[in-house]
Amino acid sequence: MDKITYYAELVRDNAIAYAPRVLGAILLLWIGFKLLKKVDKVLNNSLTKMKVSDTMRPFITSLVSTTLKIVLLLVAVSILGVELSGLVTIVAAMGFAIGLSLQGSLGNFASGILILFLKPYKVHDWIQVDESFGKVEEIGIFNTILVTPGNKTLIVPNAKITDGVVTNFSEKGLVRLELNAHIPYEESFPRVQQLIQEALKQTPLVLDEPAPEIGIENFDTHNVILAIRPYVHPDNYWDATFESHKTIKQVFHQNNIQVAYSEGVELGRIGG
Repeated sequence: MDKITYYAELVRDNAIAYAPRVLGAILLLWIGFKLLKKVDKVLNNSLTKMKVSDTMRPFITSLVSTTLKIVLLLVAVSILGVELSGLVTIVAAMGFAIGLSLQGSLGNFASGILILFLKPYKVHDWIQVDESFGKVEEIGIFNTILVTPGNKTLIVPNAKITDGVVTNFSEKGLVRLELNAHIPYEESFPRVQQLIQEALKQTPLVLDEPAPEIGIENFDTHNVILAIRPYVHPDNYWDATFESHKTIKQVFHQNNIQVAYSEGVELGRIGG
């Protein structure tokens, strides 16, 4: 019974001794994280007023926020009575172990810095990395966020980007569409070429300069395969593709241009 009383008193004394520290640490963290949210907003607004680029702003904000959160946690731990010198040693050892297991994350962080300095792309650019295609919404510490034309969000690790081939469709301010049309050998190519040029002129999203390129790309068993290469603004890539197909089809229909059906060798005539 004496032992039970002893341990009960020990727990009570420790609770009384450490309760203020625990409550203080919790209160500090609660207030601290509230303030950090405001700091993030103030920092972001300040960077905007300083005309820091959309590419750099999220990265700087995220880096500062992460650093301040780590400092806040260290202060909270010190309030609990843990010696920071000993804590630093423990954190260093844990950091080494975690670093070995998170080499990919560290690589993504290093790649994020490289992307910001080398600038292979920036926020709002249209890029393709392997099979990932979309508009850059944010360049973060570890990942780059893309939004596809279908409004899907892609989170691409920065290391994958720096280790691979990046196609930047916005670098030159325009992109070339790669369209095709199939016509039978009986059709006159110069006539069809002229009609396609007129169709593209009727498509507002297609640029006049550089002029669209129209030529014979290949020969099939029953078709001449035409390459149609108009230039458009990157933001209009898909809309211009759909509109170009639409106007070309209309011109073919209005001028009784033959096209080949995909099934077998049967030929049909649009509008005939």
